[in-house]
Amino acid sequence: MATTTTKVYIVYYSMYGHVEKLAEEIKKGAASVEGVEAKLWQVPETLPQEVLGKMGAPPKSDVPIITPNELPEADGLLLGFPTRFGLMAAQFKAFLDATGGLWRTQALAGKPAGIFYSTGSQGGGQETTPLTSITQLVHHGMIFVPIGYTFGAGMFEMENVKGGSPYGAGTYAGDGSRQPTELELAQAFHQGKYFAGIAKKLKGSSQ
Repeated sequence: MATTTTKVYIVYYSMYGHVEKLAEEIKKGAASVEGVEAKLWQVPETLPQEVLGKMGAPPKSDVPIITPNELPEADGLLLGFPTRFGLMAAQFKAFLDATGGLWRTQALAGKPAGIFYSTGSQGGGQETTPLTSITQLVHHGMIFVPIGYTFGAGMFEMENVKGGSPYGAGTYAGDGSRQPTELELAQAFHQGKYFAGIAKKLKGSSQ
């Protein structure tokens, strides 16, 4: 019997690179599952370059920009974004707002989806950001796949600051200088691997 590839798309927005670092690790985790093809995508920027420059945002990486019409090609979607006042960044919301055509045809219904994120502080939305983002998945009829406590002891780290939650992998950016820690990156790798395994099972059960 011919083997089929499970496609996992990691779609993200990253202004200062923190979410992108998580995305790269998530891709490694997803790709570690046999039969899974993981691909990174960025959503379009909505701010003018002049404004980004004043905000001190570095140039974007060469990860390709995705369009809404490419989303149905994936067997599973992992969506990443920084928080803005406890909610997903407007750039990612604008991208999802452009998926109305997919909603009308329910092209994403039944597909598994996960969420990862970055916040500026410990009280800045590590839970509210993914919680409020689930509504986007619900309207598309997607299946939300949290990591729960499958990351084990790493979920209970108390000695060091660690982002993330049962909703998904996360990191703290602080004033922008803080980078994801080894533990946060390990959780991101775990999310990619865990999610890819589920996406593969779901695709196999529908064959």
